[in-house]
Amino acid sequence: MLPRLALTIALLSPLAAAAADMDITVEVPRLNVAEYHRPYVAIWIERADNSVAANLAVWYDVGMRDNEGTKWLKDMRQWWRRSGRTLQMPVDGVSGATRPAGQHRLSFDGARQPLADLAPGNYTLVVEAAREVGGREVVSIPFSWPATRTSQQQARGSSELGMVRLSLKP
Repeated sequence: MLPRLALTIALLSPLAAAAADMDITVEVPRLNVAEYHRPYVAIWIERADNSVAANLAVWYDVGMRDNEGTKWLKDMRQWWRRSGRTLQMPVDGVSGATRPAGQHRLSFDGARQPLADLAPGNYTLVVEAAREVGGREVVSIPFSWPATRTSQQQARGSSELGMVRLSLKP
């Protein structure tokens, strides 16, 4: 039994070495408006050809009866055109409730889905937000996968999104 275990570990170790971790922080700004609604937010990874490599999160009003919250997902136009309209919501591990103002962190293990099947190459992290009686905004951060060194990039929205940070660790 011991040789089989050693062989299994030897076969898996290159995969483990290639795995990287991804942390994303998305700031939902506090807006001083008469009628405030939490934004719908979609977070995904795009390939160089703008196709969706992985949906990471979709925050929307999941609590509405008869799944009525999905009615406004199309307001996140870029995500909707590239991926959303083909999905049957809710998506396990991806969809969740809208978030209040503040910073929200997502962590992904490179050895697990949705990153495990991400081929080496150049990608873009895209965060899109849309708010009822509000605006719509898209923030993008380019990156290379898998991470060969620890890196941190950020981009700031101007209205519906605050600071978006992407941290990669080999």
